[in-house]
Amino acid sequence: MSWWGWVIGGAVLLGAELAFVDAQFYLVFIGSAALVVGLITGIFSPVSEWVQWSIFAVLAIVSMVTFRSRIYDRLRGHPPNVRTGPAGGVLTLAVALAPGETCQAEHGGTYWTVRNDGSAPIAPGGRARIVSVQGLTLAVRPESQAG
Repeated sequence: MSWWGWVIGGAVLLGAELAFVDAQFYLVFIGSAALVVGLITGIFSPVSEWVQWSIFAVLAIVSMVTFRSRIYDRLRGHPPNVRTGPAGGVLTLAVALAPGETCQAEHGGTYWTVRNDGSAPIAPGGRARIVSVQGLTLAVRPESQAG
């Protein structure tokens, strides 16, 4: 293959990874290997085709195995802790809630069945920490006991 074929192929793979495809950073290493083979072929012409493909395969695999996870993790970073549900949140109850009893309460724009899983009653206007979600029921404890 000619040197410009490798360079065009590498550029297409790099562009595809960066612009369109979320291939989790694999195409960057394959495209980079193709660019390197294009440079080697352009500088050290003529290079037999089997040598070109061998260099390409070795560069792509070794660079992927060696560097991909480190670079990908560094670029992506760690996602922030995102609450995926109401557990851990705090709500204010409009009515008194004895231990083991249930009532209806609004949280996050939705009305839920709320059950007091704590050992102390929650007074009207009292704050409760959501300790778990069981179907459509929020298990709560008085905020002083939730720790």
